[in-house]
Amino acid sequence: MTSSVPQPVRRKAVLAASIGNFIEWFEFGLYGFFAAAIAANFFPGSNSLIATFAAFGVSFVLRPLGALIFGHYGDRMGRRTTLSISIIGMSVATFVIGLLPTYDGIGLAAPILLVIARVVQGFSAGGEFGGATAFMVEYAPRDRRTFYGSWQMFTQYAATLVATVIGALLSLALTPEALTEWGWRIPFLITLPLGAIGLYLRLKLDETPEFQAESAEDSGAPLLITLREHWPNVLKVIGLIISGTTCTYMVQAFWPAFLVKNLHIPQVDMFSAMLVGIAALLLTCPAWALLADRIGRRKPFLIATPLALMALAVPMYRLILSGEFALITLAYVLLGLLMAPSLAAISTAIAEAFPTKVRYSGLSLAYSAAVSIFGGSTPLILSTLVESTGNPMAPAYYLIGVAAVSVLSAVLLADTARAPAPVEAVPA
Repeated sequence: MTSSVPQPVRRKAVLAASIGNFIEWFEFGLYGFFAAAIAANFFPGSNSLIATFAAFGVSFVLRPLGALIFGHYGDRMGRRTTLSISIIGMSVATFVIGLLPTYDGIGLAAPILLVIARVVQGFSAGGEFGGATAFMVEYAPRDRRTFYGSWQMFTQYAATLVATVIGALLSLALTPEALTEWGWRIPFLITLPLGAIGLYLRLKLDETPEFQAESAEDSGAPLLITLREHWPNVLKVIGLIISGTTCTYMVQAFWPAFLVKNLHIPQVDMFSAMLVGIAALLLTCPAWALLADRIGRRKPFLIATPLALMALAVPMYRLILSGEFALITLAYVLLGLLMAPSLAAISTAIAEAFPTKVRYSGLSLAYSAAVSIFGGSTPLILSTLVESTGNPMAPAYYLIGVAAVSVLSAVLLADTARAPAPVEAVPA
């Protein structure tokens, strides 16, 4: 049982899994925060911001393919090796973005190379969530599975927090011209040494106890089993994820660019407001996870959060559109507090929706589909809605729609917090 796994090993497993998540979301946050600078360097023209978000979204086309391939090998050969390959691809691709020459330097080749780097990053990231979540949950003691799994989402927003701090510091230290010309590149270059550290940590760990217990069985093709036997849960998990991923990319990519470009909010104010909102989420997320391990995950967390989003989406958007720093900060804090309960519980809940032998495949397939269709396209969808309708409130109504889907999915998904513990191998 995992109770025989030493506590330091469990902590190292969480750290090893988390660092890949950090790199993935650090890059996503940076791209959103510096979208205006990227647009100026790679996509000159009146529709530069939409082109920049299109390049952001195109990487998600390859994400499901990466999820299928990484998921297959992760269930067949092991989580550790597969995750090691994933972190190499993500860190190198992000590092390359920081080195690319601009449109003025090499013309059309600049945006093409940017898209290629984003595609490689998206393909590699397709294998990260499922494997990292499985790694955390399968190393966790039974009575702390939600808490361990919550570090998946905690790390994502911690990465956003760090990216926000770096963005704010760069905005304070550099002139707008210097930030646009070269300052935005600095944080992208940090990811390569982070990737090297993550690779080292992952290669130093054994496979999870649960995977070891079932690896002797030849379960066939994990993806086919998932599609044949577990497709209802794949759909439920997709529906459960879409409101959270929409909020995530709205906060990290759409709001920053919209505030700076359309409402002319200074970048330092935008970064500061986001910093406070994400801090509120991070401070409350672990406490919600510990509570979920005691009382269950579905009704108090997975259902309540999207219901609250439906009720408060319009008032929250009115705060954003006010253009006032204090009210924008309040909107960020409100959204962070609303999202925290669901984010604390969702990783473990969706991991337990699939048995160990197909968990990597099931998680990767469902998560990549949800993020590719609804997450990565969120900035482009919201920008297009505002442009086509002329109504800056349109994103609020879109958020209400996706939250309603998540409510229905949460109602249908079984709460596994009281399910019997899985059979696990005893490490030698």
